[in-house]
Amino acid sequence: MRFRSKRYRKDSEKTPSQPVPLDEGLKKLKGFSKTKFDQSVDLVLHLGIDARQADQMIRGSIAMPKGIGKTKRVIAFCGEGDVEAAKEAGAMEAGADELVEKVQKGWMDFDVAIAHPSLMGKVGRLGRILGPQGKMPSPKSGTVTPKVAEAVKEYAAGKVEFRNDSGGNVHTLVGKLSFTDEDLKANIVSFVDHIRRMKPAAAKGTFMKKLCLSGTMTPAVEIEVATAISE
Repeated sequence: MRFRSKRYRKDSEKTPSQPVPLDEGLKKLKGFSKTKFDQSVDLVLHLGIDARQADQMIRGSIAMPKGIGKTKRVIAFCGEGDVEAAKEAGAMEAGADELVEKVQKGWMDFDVAIAHPSLMGKVGRLGRILGPQGKMPSPKSGTVTPKVAEAVKEYAAGKVEFRNDSGGNVHTLVGKLSFTDEDLKANIVSFVDHIRRMKPAAAKGTFMKKLCLSGTMTPAVEIEVATAISE
């Protein structure tokens, strides 16, 4: 049984028992006990998909319109002609053979790896290392692209990747509790709309079944899905 702090249990008593509109949910979230650090705000969407079927997988990336309140450490596997632009865009390391070798030797002090398509023959050898860490470049997530510098800039600024888990849930970070309600709402609506447009043709029935928001140290607040969709 997972231990819950006294603060958490106290906040749980104030958690609505039914889904609430997004605006009300954000106020509830910010009304929980304060902490000494700026908590992240996490969103979970429970989708009506069969996670066992490849044609129903939900995976991709999105740059939140209001950012997520933190930057990411990005590296770029690219040719010599793209190295300078990648570094100017925010890459902490950029290059080809030497960077591949560095990662092969165990260097993993980065959050996201971008790769030019022409380098995937070499980067592919890193699958066993980067795959388990969720750092393997992929066309579906936008991390394999000929526009290396552009991708580096987006991810360094906090672009997020997402993919459904085995239970059909999609998790993402949508900002910090210090964000204004308007900025959090803008990110949430942007993400929910993005997922809605990705509904697989094979998915039947209700697609977006449940939406929950929580802070790093708070209980979850269930949101009425319809109120998180743009008109």
